Amino acid sequence: MTGQIANPSIRLKAPTPTARPTEGAANRERDVKIDVEHLSFFYGAKRALEDISVKIHPNVVTAFIGPSGCGKSTFLRTLNRMNDIIPGARVEGTARIDGNDIYAPGVDVVGLRRRVGMVFQKSNPFPKSIFENVAYGLRINGMAGSKAELAGRVEESLRQAALWDEVKDRLQESALAMSGGQQQRLCIARALAVRPDILLMDEPASALDPIATQRIEELVYDLKKAYTIVIVTHNMQQAARVSDHTAFFWLGRLIEYDRTDKIFTAPAEKLTEDYVTGRFG
Repeated sequence: MTGQIANPSIRLKAPTPTARPTEGAANRERDVKIDVEHLSFFYGAKRALEDISVKIHPNVVTAFIGPSGCGKSTFLRTLNRMNDIIPGARVEGTARIDGNDIYAPGVDVVGLRRRVGMVFQKSNPFPKSIFENVAYGLRINGMAGSKAELAGRVEESLRQAALWDEVKDRLQESALAMSGGQQQRLCIARALAVRPDILLMDEPASALDPIATQRIEELVYDLKKAYTIVIVTHNMQQAARVSDHTAFFWLGRLIEYDRTDKIFTAPAEKLTEDYVTGRFG
């Protein structure tokens, strides 16, 4: 995704200074996991995100929706600084997790990515055994003091990813022999093994069949009890099914952010209404 902003043919109403769900937000103002203020992101001279402000609360699922190239995946990757690896990338504004500015000088980016796990659109298991895929992050971070502890953490992660019962008798087999849906749940288990606070998911079911997609959606619903989840999806029905709050992006701007039921039944912005009713996108 280039994320480049074109000249819009539709006049935009300027987003509110800080977008957040309206109902109950005042009472939960201090209960914020991710707090982004006036964030803009650039690929060299090209601005891909413009003045994004959003507050995301813990233990909810937040969906990012919008047309291809609107900036939703780019914004997702700003939350664990995955965009840092792109030459010429730069950020203006602030992004805080638990009150700490993740773009402040001296931030441990490796530590940040342990706390903010990520699952990508295409499953990417390592060419190793199922066990070693999940154990990998635990080993390199020295997070298991014994073989028994390592095995316990691997089992715990596979159970969280609703995969243990399917693979417990073949942990030493290659992960590459698994089905696509199983591979994606393995990647989720791998991300969960280091016990992050936040899980970012970039279209995690877009390459899966309907049955595997349903398993992923059920898993997302269960995981929010323990994690704050942000999911990018091109599938509006999926967003409506799995998310508590939805953010609509268009041409690098956050147009509207509110409870999912409100976004899909009574959006405040005409542009949001046009998108969710299929008039464009």
